This record gives sequence, C-alpha cells and structure tokens, in this order.
Amino acid sequence: MSDCIFCKIVNGEVPAEVVYNGPNVTAFRDINPQAPVHILIVPNRHIEHIRDWAAFDGDVLKEMFQAANEVAAMEGIAESGYRLMFNFGPDANLVVPHLHLHLLGGRPLGPMVARQE
Repeated sequence: MSDCIFCKIVNGEVPAEVVYNGPNVTAFRDINPQAPVHILIVPNRHIEHIRDWAAFDGDVLKEMFQAANEVAAMEGIAESGYRLMFNFGPDANLVVPHLHLHLLGGRPLGPMVARQE
C-alpha cells in the first residue's frame, strides 16, 4: 500500500529507529511511546488487520512473536515482564491500518484497561 506509513518504514522510505529486521517482520520504536520501551512489530508486507487471514502465510505471526521475545531480551525487559498487544478498529484506537504488535515494558504497566464508571 503506497500511502501506508508502516510500509514506508519497512521499505526505508521513512526514517525510524529499527531494532529488528527479519525476513517477514520489522520492529521499530514507537514515535509516541506509552512506556519506557514501546516497540511496534509489523509484517514486512502490508496486512491491514488481524481479520485478514488470507494475507497470512505460516511464518508471519510466528516471527512477530519471536521478534517480540528477542527484542524484549535486547531491551532488558524479558525477565521483569512486558505486554504484547494488538489493536483493531476505532474503539481500540487503531491509528495505522497495518497489522502491528505493540511491545511495552520497562516499568509496571498497571491494569490492562482503566475502568469507566
């Protein structure tokens, strides 16, 4: 997809602090981090969202999780813990319609979702 910012990062057209580059996925620092470590792990080819099963081949999701484990170790948060999260749709605050896995850590992250009273 020519106007996808994540595709442009993967292709080297837009600068990013890449921390992992594999055959199927790339990981880079989020420009608006929500934790001391906030890495986005994206497929190298455009997959719009998790419901797009036809776009997956056998190794994309596997490599996304392998990259998460490897990056967590490189960032020094593998032992203290980290959160992995996919967002889908406007209620989840999805901003870029390119499948991506958030890796967050480096401090206690608190509850998953704040309660609304």
